[in-house]
Amino acid sequence: MYAGVFVAAIIETVFPPVPTFAIFPLAGYFASQSKMKLLEVIGLGVAGGAGATIGSTIIYFVCIKLGRIALLRYLRYARITDERLAKIEKWFEKYGDKAVFFGRMVPVLREMISIPAGLLRMRPAKFITYTFFGSCVWSISLTLVGYYFGVITIEIF
Repeated sequence: MYAGVFVAAIIETVFPPVPTFAIFPLAGYFASQSKMKLLEVIGLGVAGGAGATIGSTIIYFVCIKLGRIALLRYLRYARITDERLAKIEKWFEKYGDKAVFFGRMVPVLREMISIPAGLLRMRPAKFITYTFFGSCVWSISLTLVGYYFGVITIEIF
């Protein structure tokens, strides 16, 4: 189950149309149905955080490699213009570290925050550290929501 959550977290991070809310709560629910202990459920969340970190790091290094000009060519499909990207970069310069940590807990932003981090060449060790801890907070929280939902449904039925 850990490997499945890990791989699913990588996929949902690299391919944003796959929703986070479909992975972690469902994993927590299945963990409750499998009678997993709370520490094991937290381990599922950490596995998800590790997978999300790998996925985010892939996006981060792609942005470093492609650079701003090439990236704008691809981002126009997501309706992100040069002006909009400039605003994002300015905001990121001001709040970079906090943005990566807290951004990992905000739907949609969690995938996008790797782009300015890569474009502005945030130190890799710092990026990975903030991404891992922010991702773990998010994935553990959602996994526990699913787990406790499963526990409640077991008690009701």
